[in-house]
Amino acid sequence: MSAPPVVLQTPIGFDEIYANAKTLRGWLASKSDDIEQARKLTPEVVGQLVAAGMFRMNMPRTWEGPELSSMEQVLVIEELSRGDASVGWCVMIGCDSGIYSGYLDDHVARDLYPHLDMVQAGWVYPVGRAEEIDGGYRVSGNWMFCSGSSHADLIAAGCTVYRDGEPVLNERGTPEWRLVIAPASHWEIKDTWYTTGLRGTGSNDYTTLSDYLVVPREHSFSFFEPKREGLLWKKADTLLRKMSGIPLGVAKQRIDDAKEILAGKVDPLSQQRYKNQPRIKTAIADAEMLLGSARSYVFSALETQWHLLEKDIELNKQQRADLWLSRLNAFQSARSIVRLLYDVIGGSAIYSRKGPMDRSIRDTETMCQHMVGQRKGLEDIGALLLDSDGQSGSPMI
Repeated sequence: MSAPPVVLQTPIGFDEIYANAKTLRGWLASKSDDIEQARKLTPEVVGQLVAAGMFRMNMPRTWEGPELSSMEQVLVIEELSRGDASVGWCVMIGCDSGIYSGYLDDHVARDLYPHLDMVQAGWVYPVGRAEEIDGGYRVSGNWMFCSGSSHADLIAAGCTVYRDGEPVLNERGTPEWRLVIAPASHWEIKDTWYTTGLRGTGSNDYTTLSDYLVVPREHSFSFFEPKREGLLWKKADTLLRKMSGIPLGVAKQRIDDAKEILAGKVDPLSQQRYKNQPRIKTAIADAEMLLGSARSYVFSALETQWHLLEKDIELNKQQRADLWLSRLNAFQSARSIVRLLYDVIGGSAIYSRKGPMDRSIRDTETMCQHMVGQRKGLEDIGALLLDSDGQSGSPMI
């Protein structure tokens, strides 16, 4: 294993983990081609991320974990994503280990997550089936987007619960949604991840090894039934909050790259330096404006939520809307920024091995297809703000 550029700090808390992310940023960028060609994080990269404490961000203080705030997690993932978007994405998913542990009885969680650096993967939405049996569930289904499937310790799968062949309804009158957790070796990973972008995330489809998998009930949970005290487990949206770090980091790094590229670029016809052309100056200013406003909205919404969680005050509709809108805006803005810079740089941007723009335009297009980055999410937010009839929206809003 090759060493990172400087010695990593022992990942005790935010300061050390954030410093490690900054340390790794340039080294990760140098590994981007290897990651993309492998269609997964390489063992070398995973080893450095583990040593840097990236997957332990949500582990609780009661276990001597760092239990970073939502804002701190965004900062860390933002820094990693400046190095490589697939790394940022895999860390964002992989550190769900600590989040999931807070929805399980503590002794069960300690058995499933015996050390702080356990890596989680899995698709949370209930596309699978969990048929009740004595003491647990008979689980079957096919799931997508198992990001980090090649290096995960544990994989979760979202399921609808069934009893005697019929969906079990919760107190809200909707089908019961539970996540089941099992070691990665209990699942079949399908080699399906041939994509436009985020190629290094290994977000393959997966299913059970046979017709079904038996999972003890204590190895399942609901996001609406936390078992641990702490602000990370008070609201069901906690696993989504850190996602904004990926588009913000990608956009920031591409702006910096574009400045460097354009500083030395000369128009072959006019012999005028690009940095002196009005359209170039305007484009860079536009990009900075888009990123600054998107980033400010993200942190404003997260800080408001965190402050209210500390005071045990429910968020109002506008505050709930801001959380979703700021995250969606971060994804959409990053794509707009990269497209803008791609056009400004021109023909040299198209080469996948001469610079980062090609990869980033593919990465941002792909990440905007996630449900949190799609504009179709605006419909649910508009329904919330307008109090529309018959609109339930996502349970994560």
